[in-house]
Amino acid sequence: MIQPPDHIKTITPYVPGKPLQELERELGIKGSIKLASNENPLGPSPRALRAMRTGMKELNRYPDGSCYYLKNALSGKLNIDPEELIFGNGSNELIELAVRTYLCPGDEAIMAHPSFVVYSIIVQAVKGKSIVVPLKEWRHDLTAMASKITPKTRLIFIANPNNPTGTINTKTEMAAFMRKVPDTVLVIVDEAYYEYVTAPDYPDTLTYLKKNKNILILRTFSKMYGLAGLRIGYGISNKKITSEMNKVRQPFNVNSPAQAAALAALEDAGHIKNSKNTNERGKHYLYKNLRALNINCIPTEANFIFITFPEDIVSKLNGQLLSEGIIIRPMGPAAARITIGLPRENKRLIAALREFVPRNS
Repeated sequence: MIQPPDHIKTITPYVPGKPLQELERELGIKGSIKLASNENPLGPSPRALRAMRTGMKELNRYPDGSCYYLKNALSGKLNIDPEELIFGNGSNELIELAVRTYLCPGDEAIMAHPSFVVYSIIVQAVKGKSIVVPLKEWRHDLTAMASKITPKTRLIFIANPNNPTGTINTKTEMAAFMRKVPDTVLVIVDEAYYEYVTAPDYPDTLTYLKKNKNILILRTFSKMYGLAGLRIGYGISNKKITSEMNKVRQPFNVNSPAQAAALAALEDAGHIKNSKNTNERGKHYLYKNLRALNINCIPTEANFIFITFPEDIVSKLNGQLLSEGIIIRPMGPAAARITIGLPRENKRLIAALREFVPRNS
């Protein structure tokens, strides 16, 4: 039987959650709520849905391989050159494109832990070496990450806000870090939750683009824009980097309905405002009630909250919540990530936790 090489065989694959309908069938329950995947609970913009339906009339045609209209609309919004943008089948594909473009076997990529697991998976897939730096007080330790740069370093991943903790690194921290990065290294700043941030000291990474730094900024339409099922994200970088990445990008990698929906969603400021306000209200409701239950929650700048426990009870908690139709994301034996949902979903979660905590404290 044919076998893959060892660097592929030993990859621990990303494990997605089961479909909601399948979980309900297995558990014999109905009316479940999914608070596990950091999706926008309000769903897509109505404008995006209308645009998608209109675009589906021409599904016999290949999509626009350059994302021309979306690229021009986004470049105008961001005040950058259209050629400084590259689009992907979700920002996940752009992570893969960057790794395939710049990493050779034996080259190093620096990343934090815990952070988005896909970084290390893709690095291993090309026989690269992941240099993992633990978080410090739940945030990227940029000083320690900079100290790990060697002549073999080609990529550095920074999730800001970080997934799964929701924490950010500040403008001052990022500036100090970028001064230490040599011109031979590409810094990939994953800003999937960028639109949710309210902190005034959050970095404006576009300033590094204007300074011609080697930076690739990743953003997505999956989170705030509510288009996770269509898989569309974008990268912002200098023309040289986007040009090189386009050499390994597959043609027609972003489908037509996704392009149409993203373009319409970009223009729906009202939906974005409502989504952000809903998230802020839900965040503070959960803060208040989680703390009242003595559950440690890490302050977040995203649409999820990372909770920790002094003992290994998350498996038991997850089982209890699943039995009540509430799906969260366990992040180890003593930690979990909970998406901020609609008001009724948040209330249902807290009610379930009130039942669980006294029995297990």
